[in-house]
Amino acid sequence: MNYSEAVQEITEIIPDFENELTKTTPQNSYSVIRTFTERIKNMIRQNDRNILFKSLQKMDKIYTDGDAALKNAVEGVFIYSLDNFTTFCSGEYRKVIFSHISKELQLTYSRQIYSHGI
Repeated sequence: MNYSEAVQEITEIIPDFENELTKTTPQNSYSVIRTFTERIKNMIRQNDRNILFKSLQKMDKIYTDGDAALKNAVEGVFIYSLDNFTTFCSGEYRKVIFSHISKELQLTYSRQIYSHGI
C-alpha cells in the first residue's frame, strides 16, 4: 500500500479526511500520517472512542500493509507522538487506547521509548 491507497483506507472511516489533505502540501506518506495522527489525537482528547478505535485499527493496517515510506512515517510520526498525547489521559483510558493497538506497533513503541537516549 502506498500513501494514496492509505488515504482511501482512512477515508472509509473519516469521510472528510481527503479534504483535509488537500490543504497540506506536499502530499506524501509523512503528511498523510501526520494529518491522521492529528485526527487521532483530537479523538483521544474528545473521548470519541468509536472512531478512535477504528482509526487505531486502520493505523495498524497501514503499518502492516504499507510500503517502507508509510512504515517509516507511522514509526516516526504516530508512534513518536503517542506518548505525548496519552500522557494526560487517565491510566485506564491509556490502557484502553493501547489495547486497540497491535502487538507489533506496541513493540515498536516500546523499542522507541526505551531506546531513546541510549
